[in-house]
Amino acid sequence: MTKGPIRLDVSINYGVPRKGLPAANSFRKWVAAALEGRIREADLAIRVVDNKEGRSLNRHYRGRDYATNVLSFPADMPEGLPEGVRLPLLGDLVICAPVVGREAREQKKALNDHYAHLTVHGTLHLLGWDHEDEREAECMEQLEREILASLGIADPYTED
Repeated sequence: MTKGPIRLDVSINYGVPRKGLPAANSFRKWVAAALEGRIREADLAIRVVDNKEGRSLNRHYRGRDYATNVLSFPADMPEGLPEGVRLPLLGDLVICAPVVGREAREQKKALNDHYAHLTVHGTLHLLGWDHEDEREAECMEQLEREILASLGIADPYTED
């Protein structure tokens, strides 16, 4: 765990109309909560997209022909850097606004809370967390619960 303030540069790009979507400051707050105590500095980008762009990216990078809620693209360290040199570039998140909106309605969740959850979830993926097996999924979900609770957001995995 790292102590002290984090240096964070989060670029937010809206590929859809911003009306009804979280403000850039909200995304930055959610990323900071996910990174707190885990990393000292990070640069990342978040792009909020429509179904067409989300589907295209998911098909191209994951071979799945549908739009998904969040895609995480961790930055690969360039070859040839001296040992111990770390770049602050963490990676990119792509969040599909129509999918997030539909899921929030279907799951009866506040839209901002669902965006917060998916931003935290995607950011943890950038840090290397995954949910490929049951044990990994349980650990990652518990960490998400703790981060979201620190933001005053209810457990996203409980059904009302």
